Amino acid sequence: AGSRSIIDVLLMKQLTFDAAGKMTMSEIEDQFKERADELHNELIENIAENDEELMNLYFEKGNLTEDEMRHGLHDAMLKRQLYPIFLTSATENIGVSRLMGFIDNVLPKPTEMPPAATSSGEPVVCDASGSTVAFVYRIMSEPHVGDYSFFRVYSGTMRSGDDLQNASTDVTERLGQLFSINGHERDTVEFMEAGDIGALVKLKNTHTNNTLRAKGSDVVIAPIEFPEPRYSGAVAPGKEGDEDKLAQGLHQLAEEDPSLRITHDAVLHQLVLGGQGEMHLDIARYRLKNRFGVGVEFRKPKVAYRETVQARARAKYRHKKQTGGAGQFAEISMLVEPLDGEFKPPADIKVRKVHDATTSWGAKVQFIDSIVGGVIDMRRFFGAIQKGVMEIMKKGPVAGYPVGDIRCVVFDGGMHSVDSNENAFKSAARMAFRDGFRDAKPALLEPIFDVEILVPAEYTGDVMGDLNTRRGRIQGIDGEGVFQKVIAQVPESELYRYSTMLRSITHGRGLHRSSFSHYEPMPRNVQEKVTEESGELEEA
Repeated sequence: AGSRSIIDVLLMKQLTFDAAGKMTMSEIEDQFKERADELHNELIENIAENDEELMNLYFEKGNLTEDEMRHGLHDAMLKRQLYPIFLTSATENIGVSRLMGFIDNVLPKPTEMPPAATSSGEPVVCDASGSTVAFVYRIMSEPHVGDYSFFRVYSGTMRSGDDLQNASTDVTERLGQLFSINGHERDTVEFMEAGDIGALVKLKNTHTNNTLRAKGSDVVIAPIEFPEPRYSGAVAPGKEGDEDKLAQGLHQLAEEDPSLRITHDAVLHQLVLGGQGEMHLDIARYRLKNRFGVGVEFRKPKVAYRETVQARARAKYRHKKQTGGAGQFAEISMLVEPLDGEFKPPADIKVRKVHDATTSWGAKVQFIDSIVGGVIDMRRFFGAIQKGVMEIMKKGPVAGYPVGDIRCVVFDGGMHSVDSNENAFKSAARMAFRDGFRDAKPALLEPIFDVEILVPAEYTGDVMGDLNTRRGRIQGIDGEGVFQKVIAQVPESELYRYSTMLRSITHGRGLHRSSFSHYEPMPRNVQEKVTEESGELEEA
């Protein structure tokens, strides 16, 4: 068969398309006939098993006519029991006319479909005489025109000049000209009614997944659930000074394609773009370059490691500085330990006051005032001590990563009636914490992700073997339809480009999703490598 041919197992014909897209039918070539018969019979069985009447006909005759199959497909699709798959190439004009013919002749009409699901209000029946409800399913920007809002009318009739309420923002939108879109061509229409798909321009505050409805309605169409990113890359402009252009371009791309996810990590100082795979991000790169004129570079994202301690340690630091006139003096004795459970004070420490704080990166810190005898005026300097510790926690003593959950106990110290001030105690707190941290068995924590991988059974062993090389821990294997679901926990650092590797292992038939689970200490050899790399970055 030529490269412009498709075998249609519903019609049981070989379809060949010329450069203009014109279709010619012929008999299926002998080399494909056996496989086509298998798929045709499988299709008949799938259609028949969803319809008792057709099942009886199938048992009686051993086959179904083309009309009977069309009728069965129509009803099965109406009940969402079968989903036909077509091979097409829009750029080569192959299979397009066959797909359009099937849509016209077989697919259920909007008025035949069951009421549309809603997240608020009653399900919506497709009725042109009902209250107007429309759903915006895509935003697309076009130069010299602006943003197109593509919508489907679920109920009622829309006309230019109508006022509709955005259910998400409560903003009232006045509809401009309505367009019927055909490729790059757009035709002005007077109205659109239930079942129609069209486009609007210059809506003020309407986005993908928004419902437009008549005033007084409580209906909200159930939103599209976009997939979580499966591949991420740290993105930076190709040349200095393009940061604003990059930000504007990324914002527009994410508006048009909500499956692109932009994350700005202020702690790691990186901008991360997430998508469905390496090709998805390559397309985003192409569009940024050609639409917004900004070249970008993708790099491996930094991992949000944390530093913590695994034991209890004490440290003492005296900050003394004399530069003529008033000097600086502060002395602090501090106990540092992991924040796991309630504090169990040693015999020589008594708890007077406890203050819990949360850092900007989500870590918890517990400060305990155990000063007795007034050796430090904690009403004046407890706040400064906390600030000093919080400042050094931003960049931990081991490898420069933020410090995780920890407890600091100030149990002794000293001050000077003239030279002690907030800056002196901030400095003393930083140094006492640093010394105590280093003596309390410091460790690097790494983020662990829950990972679920769906693969055909024949690739399960290869996928599990690959997970073992990534320090993954297999939690279990479940069946999910015709797939095997491998459940594992894997360090985030080992998941970079995993979607690309999974596609290679499974020949494009595997999918995965991941979500953050917890932090845990990393192996000593991995910690040494991360610490070394961190030191090299500092020197650079």
